Amino acid sequence: MGMTGIEIYKLLPQTNCGDCGVPTCLAFAMKLAAGQTELAKCPHVSDESKAKLESASAPPVIPVTIGSFKTGGETVLFRHEKTFVSPTGIALLVTDAMDEAELSRRLDSFANLRYERVGRQLRADLLALRAERGDAAAFASLVERCTATDASLILMSEHPEILSAGAKAAAGKRPLLYPATEVNADAVAAVAKEHGCPVGVRGNGIDEVIALTQKLAAAGIKELVIDSGARELRRAIDDQIIIRRAAVKKAFRPLGYPTITFPCEMGMDIIDETMAAAALIAKYAGIVVLSDLAGESLFPLLVERMNIFTDPQRPMATEQGIYPINNPGADSPVLITTNFSLTYFIVSGEIEASRVPSWLLIMDTEGLSVLTAWAAGKFVGDTIASFVKKCGIADRVSHRSLVIPGYAAAVSGDLEEELEGWRIVIGPREAAHLPAFLREYRV
Repeated sequence: MGMTGIEIYKLLPQTNCGDCGVPTCLAFAMKLAAGQTELAKCPHVSDESKAKLESASAPPVIPVTIGSFKTGGETVLFRHEKTFVSPTGIALLVTDAMDEAELSRRLDSFANLRYERVGRQLRADLLALRAERGDAAAFASLVERCTATDASLILMSEHPEILSAGAKAAAGKRPLLYPATEVNADAVAAVAKEHGCPVGVRGNGIDEVIALTQKLAAAGIKELVIDSGARELRRAIDDQIIIRRAAVKKAFRPLGYPTITFPCEMGMDIIDETMAAAALIAKYAGIVVLSDLAGESLFPLLVERMNIFTDPQRPMATEQGIYPINNPGADSPVLITTNFSLTYFIVSGEIEASRVPSWLLIMDTEGLSVLTAWAAGKFVGDTIASFVKKCGIADRVSHRSLVIPGYAAAVSGDLEEELEGWRIVIGPREAAHLPAFLREYRV
């Protein structure tokens, strides 16, 4: 960043209103200086201060919003340095030359290939709509069809008039207009400004990309996505590394934008595409475009993306709450554990395998496992009791029995005092023993 937190603070309104989501203006200024938030989150900053702060507070890779999908905002080269911010978008390619059966199949795949893992829904994010017929009306019809989905949209045509027709059909969806090239950059910029859309820049190499981003930035287009033009995997990865290094290490603003890549044009079949996409997700691609979606190829990419874009400084956590398993009723057992995601999935999996209807209480311990949370004082008698009283489980069951993890047996005495009227049962130490325990357990 070009300014320190204190320098930024002096230009803020200093009201400590909290409207930005941070308690004080000083804390907000420090987050701006570290590239952890955006100036736009402060609704009270003056226009004069905004002009001074805008460039200084922007992260090395400019954030770009495409519909509901966000990319960019990155501040580091390597995940372990801090964290990566915006997970790579996975886009499915559809065209206006497809027949109804093929188009419906692809849209169904986009809608239905969704997975639950670690308490999160994993799915593809965008539809890349390519105009192949050269007919603005046909392309607008395709865009209208796709606006009925929950996908963010990428509109693809060399012809600005077709992009304009698509942008009108996608009013309110804020699609990415692609590509702006040496030939059509001025016209695409005009369409983007008219409809308030971000622009995808395609160059024949990085030098051409730099010239285009500078031209479009000068024309007032602030949100850009870069395509270096590489369609061979080795070259594409090299370009991704060069672009990210220039943005993060050199603060070279003409390359300080997220990227879009096209594995759909890098292989002979879906396996080749998947391998290319996996490599590009690992090396900085903001968006990867695939020619088709299949569970056996999409799911590994989604899991890879999730693993890369989790914060290494924070354990993966499941949302606190009551989780019914095997359709429990009022007389079903109640068990409790921590919200460390691995703990949740192992425990819930064993309960499900037991076929015993049960209530599983997941308590927020900041993502710590049972023993670690107990040692840190986050999974002890008073905190557990407070959660049990407030979570509402007492209204769902007719008994007052609670099964705690065997490794937390030491808290049973305190818990009995805190939860008056409840019977505290010490469960097995290992989750693998839960099925046998539950089959014999009586409330």
